[in-house]
Amino acid sequence: MVIELIRSHSSVRSYTEKQLSREEVSELVEIAQHAATSHFVQAYSVVWVTDKEKREKLAELSRNPKQMLGAGAVLLLCADFSRLSHAGKMHGESIVFDNAESLIVGITDVGLFAQNLALAAESKGYGICYIGGVRNEMEAISDLVELPNGVFPVYGMTMGVPAEHNEVKPRLPVDAILHENKYDEVKYDELLPTYDKEIERYYKNRSTNEKSTTWTKGMAVYLKKPQRLHVRSFLEKKGFHLK
Repeated sequence: MVIELIRSHSSVRSYTEKQLSREEVSELVEIAQHAATSHFVQAYSVVWVTDKEKREKLAELSRNPKQMLGAGAVLLLCADFSRLSHAGKMHGESIVFDNAESLIVGITDVGLFAQNLALAAESKGYGICYIGGVRNEMEAISDLVELPNGVFPVYGMTMGVPAEHNEVKPRLPVDAILHENKYDEVKYDELLPTYDKEIERYYKNRSTNEKSTTWTKGMAVYLKKPQRLHVRSFLEKKGFHLK
């Protein structure tokens, strides 16, 4: 069932040598296209990187060599307003996408599409991993795969036959996510310490990459300074001025 499939998700970073065929990738993309999309704009595109040298360069730029080089397929998931610009030209119109709303629409469309893609792949026995590292060198990666104006990489996705399976990482309790009628910050004082204990047990007992930390500690360290400050200037070069 879909519910069990969703609950069983864990990132896969080690794959067998099997490479996905064009038929397999095309089928997964077609399934993923049935995700919801704002005003039916379908503001996403996928670059499937099969060229050996390009995949090696992408692995280097994203700082994810093990996953990129060992996967059965490497996909670059992009927000895309170039195709929409072509649609506008067919009717003598110049579309406007250099605003914050369009940025939200594009990223949301990619996210919905990507989750469908992940579920479709996992339903067929493949494992997947999102690669946010493609935002480490967005301009170089865009040049590598020749992304035009109005198109930018949001994240990568590797997929393939899992060589190993990871345990499912415990998520935050529902009460930490679900608020009724108003946002309640007070409950975090109780919920987060309890969740920290659960995450600490998970990290200590999992079969690979054992470590000793908690969720709040990890978030405090990760978010104590801004990440990837180059993203804004890159987006401006691609036509997103956030008006």
